[in-house]
Amino acid sequence: MVKKALKGTYITLMYLFLYLPIFLLIVYSFNDSRYRGSWSGFTFRWYRELFQDRTIVAALYNTFTIALLAALIATVIGTVSAVAIHNMSPKAKVFFMNVTYLPVLNPDIVIGISLLALFVWMQLKLGFITLLLAHITFNIPYVILAVLPKLKQLNPHLEEAALDLGATPLQAFFKVILPEIMPGVITGALLAFTLSLDDFMVSFFTTGSGINTLSIKIYSMTKLGVSPKINALSALLFIGVIGLLGVLQARIRKIYD
Repeated sequence: MVKKALKGTYITLMYLFLYLPIFLLIVYSFNDSRYRGSWSGFTFRWYRELFQDRTIVAALYNTFTIALLAALIATVIGTVSAVAIHNMSPKAKVFFMNVTYLPVLNPDIVIGISLLALFVWMQLKLGFITLLLAHITFNIPYVILAVLPKLKQLNPHLEEAALDLGATPLQAFFKVILPEIMPGVITGALLAFTLSLDDFMVSFFTTGSGINTLSIKIYSMTKLGVSPKINALSALLFIGVIGLLGVLQARIRKIYD
């Protein structure tokens, strides 16, 4: 009984430590005062000022554009790569799976610096294109890892049956294989979008002047003093990411049920 109570207390304190600061941030985003130490009344003032700030709106546009494009392209490449890995010999599959896990296990700062070095070596001007390429690169492994479990669950004779009935390999993929692995593809796409939306470290190293994402914009705003607009922006980001993660978790549960 005591052990159970201690476990409950530990879990409660842990989640309070994690989420209480975020809860306070959301509460103070509605505070009329610029200072966090005093409550001056409820207001939507900072949300209005947030969307009147053109630099923040531009960063919001860049963030969602990059996230959507990166998720779409990474999903296509990752799905094709997952199918290729699934059909490889056991030794080749082990090798490419280890290669796939490396970017997932590497710290973001290592990925960011290595991509920056690559772009400089290729003499690419840092900006929207390099930022998009960086996001596609670190998203692909997550899509592969989301699609592969569905391929393993797939009946191996389905494609053979489709080919025997006269379908071309391309028709067999789009009409037989793809509908069966679609939950994994959607999960990979949502995961890629969420990771791209939330990324800071890789974006910081691979973006150029004039191209900001929300995470970089928030970082630059903190250098000039913490504005209540940051509270409002952070609150919106948190709610948006939580919503996407909820959809992602629902898709994952559906896959493994």
